[in-house]
Amino acid sequence: MTTFVHTTAIVDDGVEIGPGTKIWHFSHVLSGSTVGRDCSMGQNVVVGPNVRVGDGCKIQNNVSVYEGVTLEDGVFCGPSMVFTNVRTPRAFVNRKAEFEPTLVKMGATIGANATVVLGVTLGEFCLIAAGGVVTKDVPSFALMAGVPAKRIGWVSHAGEVLGADLVCPRTGDRYAEVEGRLERIELGTDTIDWPQSRPTSS
Repeated sequence: MTTFVHTTAIVDDGVEIGPGTKIWHFSHVLSGSTVGRDCSMGQNVVVGPNVRVGDGCKIQNNVSVYEGVTLEDGVFCGPSMVFTNVRTPRAFVNRKAEFEPTLVKMGATIGANATVVLGVTLGEFCLIAAGGVVTKDVPSFALMAGVPAKRIGWVSHAGEVLGADLVCPRTGDRYAEVEGRLERIELGTDTIDWPQSRPTSS
């Protein structure tokens, strides 16, 4: 399985790209970055420098993944969503030394035009609604919406909104709230096994 890089895209020296990854029109991967296998980068995507993107990630059009951001496996970044890298930017003040790490954990989804403020962690399999502005850490499986984004519910591994019974309508997986967190307690008949959830402190 080979890597595809469109003729209009730029991949700097010192970049590692896994097999099966596709990089489309006018995108740019800067030096020191690592992109996993089977990823897709849409048009006008910028990654790096020194960014790690896991396996199976989808980064839609017009997204910049700045230094300090890490995407674990299976992350979805919707069109024109924004990662910030400075809290109080001024054009005439150099604040590169003030970048803070932003971690997007396995299976998370960030909707179109959402904003993720630097220094936060998005938990595994969370879902940020389109246009949401994330200003603090997000629990795993949380459904977040609004400005600033607040938890309005829970979602399953498959990305389905869970009702009061906490049963995924797509797979039949059953969940339970444990000390303010969501845990899958029983597999359904049509469960989705990849990416696999790992224990987290979220």
